Order: sequence, then structure tokens, then C-alpha cells
Amino acid sequence: MDLDNYYGRRVLVPRHELIQSGIQELPTIRIDTANIRCYRCNYVTEKSLGALPRGEFYCPHCINLGRVSTLNKFYHVPEPNQFTVTEPVLTWKGKLSSLQQQASEKISQGMADHVQQLLWAVTGAGKTEMMFAGIAAAIKRGERIGIASPRVDVCLELFPRLKAAFANCDIALLHGRQELPYHYAQLTICTTHQLLRFYHAFDNLIIDEVDAFPYAANASLLYATKQAIKKNGGCLYLTATPGDTLLREIKSKRLIVNYLPLRYHGHLLPEIKVRLAFGWRRRLERQQLPPQVIQQLQKTHRFLLFVPHIADLALVKAALQHSFTTFHFATVHASDPQRLEKVQKMRDGDYDFLVTTSILERGVTFPEIDVYVLGADDPVFSSSALVQIAGRAGRAQSRPTGRVVFWINCNCRQINQAVSQVKYLNQKGQRLIDELSPMQ
Repeated sequence: MDLDNYYGRRVLVPRHELIQSGIQELPTIRIDTANIRCYRCNYVTEKSLGALPRGEFYCPHCINLGRVSTLNKFYHVPEPNQFTVTEPVLTWKGKLSSLQQQASEKISQGMADHVQQLLWAVTGAGKTEMMFAGIAAAIKRGERIGIASPRVDVCLELFPRLKAAFANCDIALLHGRQELPYHYAQLTICTTHQLLRFYHAFDNLIIDEVDAFPYAANASLLYATKQAIKKNGGCLYLTATPGDTLLREIKSKRLIVNYLPLRYHGHLLPEIKVRLAFGWRRRLERQQLPPQVIQQLQKTHRFLLFVPHIADLALVKAALQHSFTTFHFATVHASDPQRLEKVQKMRDGDYDFLVTTSILERGVTFPEIDVYVLGADDPVFSSSALVQIAGRAGRAQSRPTGRVVFWINCNCRQINQAVSQVKYLNQKGQRLIDELSPMQ
């Protein structure tokens, strides 16, 4: 294997393999009295659960990335930043709004200073474009940059956009489903699980969709993030819905936060309306929906209707077919083999609406739609998921104010948090509008 394959990485090799010149050996597992600790994912396992024959041990937690055991060692070469920078670095020809430009400048400065920072920007604010200038400056400085997301589909969507924006820069794409081998590149786009393979690699690391499953509250992935950054490296978190961990970091001033509470079209987020729909599941068993639900849906624009579980989809579809005989619609969920086709048909206007699980809570944009959630008080919906769902509405310049209605059986914490977060961002957004108003 070429030496550059070890730059800033921990590569598993057999314990007795002879070391090449210039390569460092790193341990794989620490053995304590009752437990073992994996140096890749930091997971602690009871000895009995990680035992192998002849007194050897392995980590069962991150085995899907290749088994880490006492029969192995890691090869590592400190990141040398051996890159050739080709001008122009940034080939993107788009233009940022004035608010986006302000956020972009703050991001760039934070990346230059290698700080821990958060961009808290509402859904539809254009977060990807706002990080282009910071990435370009880092590339010119000869730095290695990583962009990680918890979701493969986000990485697949980011890769062509970054390839177009940085056409003269070598970019690697890493995720669990790919067949192409790893190669050393100045800019790496990867899933957050792939960060477990890196060690002090990145001068600046960007974590997109930081609130999304499975990254949020995953101790191993948080550990991997810290391990993947150089000791004096910086990290930029991007989200519309920061969780409790990030909010605590902001409150304790360990994290610099930049807000962008307005979308690119300059309008506030549609506020969430909460409505009672007692016993909707009992009605659903009779292929019926509450009258207030039907009445609202019949007088609406094109829309997305979210339901808690896959099992709800067929029942809701049957109930809607009685009242929406002239409408074209479909149901969709994560394991639906026609998922991509149905989403595209919604984009193309072939469907009037989709009934969906939370799979469409982020990463998709349909112009001029309203958003409804039936059973928003179900525990399957976190507060961040509900904010993301609400953010599907009002994204188009042609109709920036969509309806967002949550139907519930009873009030609950995640509903209150979602409503409060949207109101908080809109208060900040309104103050910004007032400051920018020529009447002031």
C-alpha cells in the first residue's frame, strides 16, 4: 500500500506484519481489569463479550468497519498536507445574498482561526453555499478539509455540488455502500461513520446535519469527530435544529455560534399550528380520518402529510381515497423500492401530495407546498425532526409562506420544543428584518 494511504488514518494490519519505513504503529485495544476499550470507537466492552480464543479480544461495536482486535495493530502516518493547489480554487459562479455573505465571512474567519463553531441556519437558508468561501481559503492554505454527514444520501447529494464548485480540487467520497477504493485527497466527503478511520487528519472538519440520526447523541461518532481533527484543527457544525448537546456547548461558550434566521428569500419560517385530533387512530381503523383533517387537506395547496409509522400509510391512503377521488397521490417510506421515483414525480408535479414517514423530513425540496403531521405527538418524532418537517414548507420564492399543521392527541415536550424553536428563530429573523428595513 502506498504511504499516502496512511496519511491521517488508522489502517488495520495484522499484528505481526513488518512495519514499513516512515509508518507509526498504534495500538488497537486497551485491556483493563474487567473491560476492554477500543481505540477506534472508544467503546467499552466487558471482557467476556469481546473475548477471542487464547486470551485475545475484539471490539463488537465497530465491527462493520473491519474487526478491531488484539490480533491487529494500526498503521498511521501523520498528515503531511502534501497537496498541489490549482487555481482557480473556487469555480462556483453563484452569488450569495447579503445575509448569506455575512455568515460566509464569519465561517471563513472561524476556519482560518481553527475554532469550534456552529452555523445555526434555518432550513432553506443555503448552508452549503455559505461554506464555499471558507473551504476555498483553506484549500489555498494547503489544509486538508473533511465534510461529513450522518446520511449517505446527503453525501451523495453534496459530492456533485462540491465537484462543480471546486472543479480543480481532488475530492474523495467515502461511505459504506461504495465500491471504489480509498484515495488520498485534499477534500474528503464522507459519512460520519467513516470518521472512525481517521486520526488527526483534518485541519478543518465540517459536520453537516449534525442533529440527524445516527450522529446525534452517538458517543462513538462524537469521539470519532474529535479524533479525526488535528490537535489544533477547527470544526464547523451545520444545522437548523441543534440538539441539547450543542445548546449546552453554546451556553457554556465552548462553541462560537453564528445565526442565520432568515431563508434566502428573506421570509420568516412558517409557524407551526397545533390542532387536536382525538382518537384519530380509532377512526383510521374504520378507514376514516377526523373531519377537521379532511377539511383542512381539501382546501390546501399541494402538500406532504407525515404519519408516525409505515403501518399507518396503507390505512391513511385508504381513508384519503374516499375524499380525494380526483387527486393523484402516493405513499412513500425508507424501504420503498419506488421511493426515488415517487419523490421525483412529486417534484415534477405528477402527484398532488405524498403521504410519508419521517424519511422526507430533510434533504428534499418541493416548491409551494404545505406540510401536515398526523400524530405529531408520537414518540417517533423528535423535536428536531418536527422542526425539519415544518421546514419543508415555505421554501420557494414564489410562495414563501406555507401552512404547517400538527394534529395531536395530547400535548408533549417535543411539540412544545419544536414550536418554541421556530418562534425563537423567527424572533431573531424579525429583528434582522427590522434592522435592514429602510424605514429604520
